Amino acid sequence: MSSPQTDAHHDSHHESFISKYIFSTDHKMIGIQYLFMSLFFLFFGFCLMLLMRWQIAYPGQPLPLIGKMFGADSMPGGVMLPEFYNQLGAMHGTIMVFLGVVPLGFAVFGNYLIPLQIGAKDMAFPRLNMFSYWSFFAGGLLMLSSFFLPGGPASNGWTSYSPLSDIAHDGQTVWLLSMAIIIISSLLSSLNFITTIFNLRAPGMTFERLPFFIWAQLITAFLLLLAFPPLEGAAFLQLCDRLLGTSFFLPSGLFVNGHIYNVSGGGNALLWQHLFWFLGHPEVYVIILPALGIVTEIIACNTRKNISGFGMMRWSIIFLGFLSFVVWSHHTYLTGMGTDITAFFQTTTMIISIPSVIIVSALFITLWGGSIRFNVPMLFALAFLPMFGFGGLTGLPLGLAATDIPLHDTYYVIGHFHYVVAPGVVLGLFAGIYYWFPKATGRKMNEFLGHLHFWPTLITMNLVFFPMLIQGLMGLNRRMYDGGATYTFAHDILFWNRFISQAAWIMAIAQLPFIFNFFYSMFNGEKVNSDNPWEATTLEWATPTPPGHGNFTRPITVYRDPYSYSLEGAPKDYSPQDQKEI
Repeated sequence: MSSPQTDAHHDSHHESFISKYIFSTDHKMIGIQYLFMSLFFLFFGFCLMLLMRWQIAYPGQPLPLIGKMFGADSMPGGVMLPEFYNQLGAMHGTIMVFLGVVPLGFAVFGNYLIPLQIGAKDMAFPRLNMFSYWSFFAGGLLMLSSFFLPGGPASNGWTSYSPLSDIAHDGQTVWLLSMAIIIISSLLSSLNFITTIFNLRAPGMTFERLPFFIWAQLITAFLLLLAFPPLEGAAFLQLCDRLLGTSFFLPSGLFVNGHIYNVSGGGNALLWQHLFWFLGHPEVYVIILPALGIVTEIIACNTRKNISGFGMMRWSIIFLGFLSFVVWSHHTYLTGMGTDITAFFQTTTMIISIPSVIIVSALFITLWGGSIRFNVPMLFALAFLPMFGFGGLTGLPLGLAATDIPLHDTYYVIGHFHYVVAPGVVLGLFAGIYYWFPKATGRKMNEFLGHLHFWPTLITMNLVFFPMLIQGLMGLNRRMYDGGATYTFAHDILFWNRFISQAAWIMAIAQLPFIFNFFYSMFNGEKVNSDNPWEATTLEWATPTPPGHGNFTRPITVYRDPYSYSLEGAPKDYSPQDQKEI
C-alpha cells in the first residue's frame, strides 16, 4: 500500500513542455525519444535498400515515378549511377546498424526498462542521459546532412576501409565526424547503464534476481564501453589523414588515377580493418543481446514457467561477452595473416557459438510443457528463435578460413548477416515494442493488425535473404552495381535478383499495418484494465501505467527470482518479485 508521502511526491512533480518532452532527464521520456528517432532511421535506411534493390533487379532501367527526383548527379533520367549506388550501400549499412538497430535495442529498451526492472527511480546520471540522447540526435542529423553535399554522402561501404576512404570526397569527412559523435553517445549511455545497475538496485534485488533482460543490457554496455573507443580513435586518425596530411592508414607508393599519390606514406591500411572489426564483432552482440533479453522476458511470461537453465544462461552471456573480443579477425582471413593466427581465430569463432547455443536451447526447452499464450509479442519471440539460430548456423562456414575465402565477397555473407539482424534481431525488437507498449501508453496495440504485420513480415524476410545464400554459394559477388549482369556465369541466377527485390517491396508494404497500429493505438487503442495486463512478475509491472515521475508510488523490496510462475501453493500462476507472501 502506498503512503501519502510517496503518492504526493509522485503526483506533485510539474514540468514545462520543453523540460518534459524535449530536454527531459526522465529515463522513460529519453527512451521514448530514442524510440522515435531509431524507428525513423530504420525506416530511412530501409528505404535506401529499396532503391538499391531496383537497380539490382533492373540494372540500367529508369526508376518509375520518383527516379528523376534524385537529380542528374545521382540518377540522370531516372537511371541510377554507380556512384549513387555505392553511396546508398554505405549509408544503408551505417544508418541501419549505428542509428537504427543498436539504439533501438540498447538505448530505447535500456533507458525505459532498466530503472523499472531494478526498482530505481531513474538513471544514476539523468543529465548525462539527456546529453547522450542529444549527442545521438546531433550525430544522426549530421549523417543525414551529408546527402546534401556536392559530392553526396560517404560511398566506401559501412566499414569505410582505407586507403579508399582516406582519399574519398567530403562526404567521408562528415561520416567520420558523425560517427565520432554517435560513439560518444553510446559511451555515455554505457557508463550510465552500468552505474545504475550496480548502484541503484532495490533492496533484495541481488544479481541472481536480476531479470535476464538486465543481464543482457549490462553485458551490452560493457561491450560498447570497451569496443567503441578503438573505432573512435580510428575515426580520429582517418580524419587526420584526410585533413592534416598524416599517413596512419596510407601506404607509400599509392597510385590514384594513374599517378603516385603525394603523401608521406608509411601507413598501414590493415590497421583500419583491425580497429574497425575490434568494434565490429562485439557490435554484432551489441545488436543481438538486447533482443535475446527481450525474448526471454516474453517467453517466460507467455509460457507461465521459470526459464530453464537460467543460471547457465547468465554465465553463458558473460562468457559470450568476453569471447566477442577475441574473434574479430575472422573478418580478415583474406589479408593473409598467417596460419597460426588464422588457427587461433578459427578456434575462438567456433567456441563463441557455444554460449549462444546454450541460451537459445534454454529458451526452446522452456517452451516444453508450458501453457503457451500465442499473443502477438509471443509470435515474434517464437519466430526469433529459429531465425536467429539459422542465422548463426549459416555463419559457421564463414568462421573457417578454407570456406570463408571463397564465400567472403559473395552474397552468402549478405544473407548470413541479414539473417541474424533482420529475421533474427528485428523480430525480437518488434516483440518488445508490442509487449511493453501497454506499460508505456496504457493502451494495447491491435491484435489483428499485429498478426497482419507478423505473418507477411516473417515470410517475406525469408524470401529476401534465403535466395542470397543460394546466390553466394554459386559465386555471385556482392557490392555489384548491376547485380552481376556483366558476368556470364551469373546469368542463370540473375532471376533471383528480381525475386528478392519484389519480396523486399512486399516486405515494405507489410510494415504499414505496424506503422498505423503503433500511432493509432497510442490514442485510440484498447485501454488496459490493470497495471499488469500480461500478469508478469518483474518489477516494471508494479508501477502505475504509464509510470510517472519517480516510477514507483511505494517502497520496493524484492523477495524472489524474476520468473516465479506457477509456484506450488500460490493462489495465482504468477508471483511478482515484490510480493512478500506466495
